[in-house]
Amino acid sequence: MIEWLSYAGAGVIAGVLAGLFGIGGGLIIVPILLLVFSWQTMAADVAIHVAIGTSLMTIVVTSLSSMRAHHGYGTTDWILVKKLTPGLIVGSLLGAMIAANLSSQWLQTFFAFFALLMAVRLWLPLPKALSPKLLTLSFMSGYGVFTGIISAMVGIGGGTLVVPYLVVAGQKMQRAVGTAAACGFPIAVSGVIGFIWMGIVKYNINTGWQTGFVHWQAFIGIISTSIFMAPIGARLAKNLSHEKLSKLFSLVLLTVGLLLLFR
Repeated sequence: MIEWLSYAGAGVIAGVLAGLFGIGGGLIIVPILLLVFSWQTMAADVAIHVAIGTSLMTIVVTSLSSMRAHHGYGTTDWILVKKLTPGLIVGSLLGAMIAANLSSQWLQTFFAFFALLMAVRLWLPLPKALSPKLLTLSFMSGYGVFTGIISAMVGIGGGTLVVPYLVVAGQKMQRAVGTAAACGFPIAVSGVIGFIWMGIVKYNINTGWQTGFVHWQAFIGIISTSIFMAPIGARLAKNLSHEKLSKLFSLVLLTVGLLLLFR
C-alpha cells in the first residue's frame, strides 16, 4: 500500500507541475521517481534507467491525449510529423541502447546537464525563423534521429527540441507545438521498447512489477493521479504570466540539475 501511495503522490506532484508549467515527461517525472526509488532502496545502478524508461511509458499515454487535442485544434502538420517520425523511431531506439550501456552516474550526469541547459534556454529569447530548407526530408530525418536519441536518454517527449527547430524552420509557434505533440508518441513507444529490451538483455530484469527498465506499478500510480492533477496546475497557471512561469520553471530545472549533478 505504501508503494502505491508513493507513486500516486509522485503523480500528483508531476501532474500539478506539468499543468502549471505546460511541460511534463522526464524533466519532472524522472527526478521525482528517483527520489521515490531511492526511498524504496532500489538498486542505485539501475534506478535512473528505470525512472527514464517508466517516464517514457507515461508519455505513451499522455502523448495520445495531447496529440488528439492539437489535431482537433488543427495545429498539427502531419506531413512534417511523417518526415520526422522515421528518424525519431531510430533515434529513440539508439538513445535507449546508449542509456542502457551508460553507468547510472554517467546517465544521471547527462540528465543533470540537460536540465541545466533547458533552464538556461528558458531565459533566452525565442528563436527566429531562418530557412524553410530545414523542412526538407534529409534535414528532418537527421534532426529526428538526434531528437530521438536525446529524448530517450532523458525520458522526454521531444517537444523541447522539436518546437525550436520548427520555429527556426519558419513554422508558427502554435503549429510547431501541435506538430511536436504528435512526435511524442513515436519517441515514447520506440524508447519504451528499447528500455524494456535492454533491461531484460543486459540486466535480466523481468520479475514482479518490472519488465526491463519499465516499472509498471510506478507507471499506473503516476498516470492514475497525474491526469486529474494536471488541470489543477493549468488553472493555477492562469494567474501567472507566461514570462513568470518560464522563469519559475527554469529555477525548478536549475535546482533539479544541481541536485542530480552533486548527488
